[in-house]
Amino acid sequence: MDFNKFQDICKEEVTKYFNSRSDKTDKFELKKEDVFVVWYCKTLQNAKALLSTTISDGMYYELTYNGDKDEMYLDAYKKWENKKIIF
Repeated sequence: MDFNKFQDICKEEVTKYFNSRSDKTDKFELKKEDVFVVWYCKTLQNAKALLSTTISDGMYYELTYNGDKDEMYLDAYKKWENKKIIF
């Protein structure tokens, strides 16, 4: 699967995931344009991308494409803390 197709599917899946779980009383619907790829890697027939949105909710999404099985997986994560490490 080429990058453009993979990126498009990833953005679509994050949009669907967010909208299916957001509080309907907020009357906000995420659009595909609100989702962006932070990091992407392709190795042989597999691909992985980390995505985020313009919503400042601390969430990020990892989508993995398994080319052997023609399957895609979505993991959703919440950022709890950003701590400075001093060496």
